Amino acid sequence: MKSRRDFKSSPGRRPLRVYAFDPSRGRHFGNEMQLDVRYRPVKPGPVDATTAHNRVAVIDYDDSRKKYYRPVDLDEPGILISNGLPPSETDPRFHQQMVYAVASDTIEQFELALGRRIHWRRAERSLNAPKGWLPDDILSLNLYPHAIHQANAFYSPEAHGILFGYFRAAGTAVGLSIPGQPIFACLSHDVIVHEMTHAILDGIRGCFMEQTNPDVAAFHEAFADLAALFRHFSHREVLLDAIARTGGRLYTPALKGDSLADLASQSGLSSGEEPNPLIELAAQFGEATGSRFGLRSAIGQPKSMRDLQEPMDCHERGSILVAAVFDAFFQVYMNRAAKTFRIYRSAGGIERDDLTSPLADALCDEATTTASEFFRICVRAIDYLPPVDVTFGDFLRAVMTAQTDYDPEDTDNICDAWMQSFRRREILPDDAAFFSMDGLVWPVEPDSVEVDGIPTGGPLGFDKVETQQTVKALVAFIDANRQRVGLARRTDYAIPSFHPMYRTDRNGSVRWDLVVEVVQKASKSSPYPVRGGTTLIVSTHGTRGSGNAGIKFLRYAIRKPLFGPEGRRRADRQRAYFAEQGLNPKADPHSLRVNLAFIHGES
Repeated sequence: MKSRRDFKSSPGRRPLRVYAFDPSRGRHFGNEMQLDVRYRPVKPGPVDATTAHNRVAVIDYDDSRKKYYRPVDLDEPGILISNGLPPSETDPRFHQQMVYAVASDTIEQFELALGRRIHWRRAERSLNAPKGWLPDDILSLNLYPHAIHQANAFYSPEAHGILFGYFRAAGTAVGLSIPGQPIFACLSHDVIVHEMTHAILDGIRGCFMEQTNPDVAAFHEAFADLAALFRHFSHREVLLDAIARTGGRLYTPALKGDSLADLASQSGLSSGEEPNPLIELAAQFGEATGSRFGLRSAIGQPKSMRDLQEPMDCHERGSILVAAVFDAFFQVYMNRAAKTFRIYRSAGGIERDDLTSPLADALCDEATTTASEFFRICVRAIDYLPPVDVTFGDFLRAVMTAQTDYDPEDTDNICDAWMQSFRRREILPDDAAFFSMDGLVWPVEPDSVEVDGIPTGGPLGFDKVETQQTVKALVAFIDANRQRVGLARRTDYAIPSFHPMYRTDRNGSVRWDLVVEVVQKASKSSPYPVRGGTTLIVSTHGTRGSGNAGIKFLRYAIRKPLFGPEGRRRADRQRAYFAEQGLNPKADPHSLRVNLAFIHGES
């Protein structure tokens, strides 16, 4: 018999209704869907009532109207019993619900891929900084559904959150929007995921918001687009419809109509085709501002890095990275789908575009699995990036290393698909000796490099005592091995973050690693700020010794040296980039920060 306490235990999930895409698609093809987010106690807002480092708070203040909207109470009985409020463009409480639900789901997807809890941005600290929180630390990410009256939405570290805008559709609006109707960025699933990804990435790698080369802002934008686009493939009803209307070829830009729709098209009743929603980003937002399509696409024009040597918009540069990743994704998906087609034909199936229901279901499962796998590949790679001055080439090397750690056999040739798609787009690392698997993965450090005194930790992190032990052990190791790990001897360093990484590889083996950021900054006498640093990945998998402080081994030291030949090349490149962009970081250090409000206002 259950005790009274058992009956009062919290549920594991909280079901909430949202738009799969945005209001423009109405109720067609599963656009109104349910998200089962991780349960947390909430106060009206919704505001997470926990003390977790990844908590969020929806604050619905409309600055243009100088008013607060009544906050939704997700624990209200009428809302609870109906799995949340029904989708509505006119009810601000649903807007609050949707922002909270999609934000919570995005956090969970990243944490599942990373194998740990995340936290929001922390201010820069030295090793001797006083204990406690600083004013620039983001303890709770604030989400403002109706913050600004403009066609914009952006993550703002200064506002400790994300500001969503609303605006009137342009008189030239096309698609399913009416000219002059209100458009809410907070009702676009894509926009919410995109902005949440900026906040999550900034919490993991704070220096990636410093514009030290043309790839930095473009990487932030591309990575956020990738996260939003790969979530499309979890919307099963939409995915099934797209598979049926493309014959399984999901990279097709337009969806064909069925025979009845084709007759309607010939009679002028419809076009017979519509854009493929799986590869379009923020369709309603793009159409409401006068475009025939969404803001961006997963495929775009087949441009390479060589085509874009002149100064360019970061979205255009980032679109090359997005297209390269989706080239690889579609290649792996089609290779897997081909096996399904062969089984179907060997069983007497007919080769045709209108797929049978069982075949469409099988292809849907394949697409969802592959998209989820590619999302995890992208996210896992973050831990294998250097802590500063990120480039597209660094990302490719990080992906190759992370995927090799996860699946050394690579039976589906995923790494080869990435390599070939990046080669076609001419995204080539400038520090790899060879464009091959052996040349692209970061080199493994010798087993003899020991890191002593680090506690084992757990998937949720370290407690206070373990944190202090870890800092002490890391400082001792770094001080004794500066040259080995690529750090300057006479320059101070900071450790912006360290965290245990808990992951299961393709064979089911569990690995515990410790990921550490170490960052150095050139002296104040330098005419412009230059950072160097190293990402240390310490293995706890094959720990020798006993107790809570056994011996660990350094697996990777992923370097961006501050000095030496490579450091001088980076400094020269930064100087040229600052001059080209008209940046004066010496006079205005904040000019180096990626200004997402400006960037997204231009998109």
